[in-house]
Amino acid sequence: MKHIKYLAFVLIGVMFSCNEDDFLNPIPDSRVVVTSYFNSDEEVLAGILGVYDAIQGIPEETTSNSSLVNRGVQFEYLVTEMRSDNTRSATTEGSKADFHRYLVDANNVEVEDYYASMYEIIFRANNILDFIEVAEEGNRAAYTAESKFLRAYAYFNLVRLFGDVPMVTSVVNPTQSEALYTRVETSQIYDLIIDDLLIAVDDLNNSGSKNRASKAAAQALLAKVYLTLPNPNYIGAQQMCEAIIGTPQFTLLPDFYDVFYQELNDEIIFSVGYSSGFSEDAQGFSSEFTADAGRQDGLNIVNNNLIADFEAYGGNRTSVSYFQSPTSSDLTEVGKYLPDGYMRDEDGNYGPNPPRLAGNDWIVLRYADVLLMHVESILAGAEVTGNQAAITSFQQVRDRAGLTTPVTSITRDDLIMERRVELAFENHRFFDLVRFGIADAVLSAHASEMGYPDYTSRALLLPIPNREINLSGGLMTQNPGY
Repeated sequence: MKHIKYLAFVLIGVMFSCNEDDFLNPIPDSRVVVTSYFNSDEEVLAGILGVYDAIQGIPEETTSNSSLVNRGVQFEYLVTEMRSDNTRSATTEGSKADFHRYLVDANNVEVEDYYASMYEIIFRANNILDFIEVAEEGNRAAYTAESKFLRAYAYFNLVRLFGDVPMVTSVVNPTQSEALYTRVETSQIYDLIIDDLLIAVDDLNNSGSKNRASKAAAQALLAKVYLTLPNPNYIGAQQMCEAIIGTPQFTLLPDFYDVFYQELNDEIIFSVGYSSGFSEDAQGFSSEFTADAGRQDGLNIVNNNLIADFEAYGGNRTSVSYFQSPTSSDLTEVGKYLPDGYMRDEDGNYGPNPPRLAGNDWIVLRYADVLLMHVESILAGAEVTGNQAAITSFQQVRDRAGLTTPVTSITRDDLIMERRVELAFENHRFFDLVRFGIADAVLSAHASEMGYPDYTSRALLLPIPNREINLSGGLMTQNPGY
């Protein structure tokens, strides 16, 4: 997104002003009346780019205030990876260390920020849709499709992490509490997500930047939605995956390292773009994955059980995915997303730019994930498959990892393990465990092994932030156990 951010910042920075009393529906600055918010096609386009700006978020290095700041996806590893059996915090200090020990409560500032960030995305997308008639007629379908993809992306994150959530589909007045704070059943949220993504599939193409929505991104996200439904649509997911597999512009890179350090490569389907060194356009999560460059002493530190799985099943992915910390023999650090690709040198530096203002793009969807979802859709809830199409997709991922022994059948456990070592530290593991119906069993055993006595099944959903409940005046309800 490096090449599209700046126009958005100029226009959206003036037009948007977050009302601190209402994260769910931040309203434009009082100097800009709603009825004249967008006046031209150029302003609508700038508004769309501003939605990506909301996904991107602001690094903690820019402002260290832990509350009332839109971090976008920069906190996502906390609410996903560190709530799985993959990673942990190096210490027990601070609210970020609560995630891996299952101590998160309804006052956690990172949960509050992530929740607010997703609704910021939704608000901005809704604003585009409310003013779509301002756009040139020839652009309206594509602008609508892109906005709906982005709205679906945010709602999919929310519904998987929080369960029932408010469904806001247009810009509403902050006084409209019922719309803002009434939780809607997940089935209705999924209906909206699917409707939005079907429009995106129909009206987007694959000719633009991989830092923006595309037809393939909509197909891949829709495949994941279909697989995640309480009653999965396996046939629909298979069709979406095969449409991407049949598109020649997407392929596995020969070298696993290049997936993460050659941005916008042929394996990337959708990524969130950042630029190194620019305080408003960089990210801070890369530094947090190190033991000493972040604001805390090591987050997303690799668990030994994952290291054991890598040693058994990782192949050549292992050396790329993690390494022993140069500052502590007790810690293993993530090898993906090193700040601007630099490891710590003997002087403690991570390249020429501040590691807390890194430029690594965040990969949301890539081709290897699609190939493994293809296998999952063909497996269709069964314990094993010998289907040749599934084997072909599975074998491609393993071949790239140097595991070239021919596969003749694939079990459910084979697939779960392959997804773990292929997609480790990319925020998929927690969702995979839930989707395959094994989250409670795996995480309960993990918590017992690690000595986390506070784990209960309530941890499968995050708490609705207390701030939202308080603002709702009693309309908003809490998830069980919080």
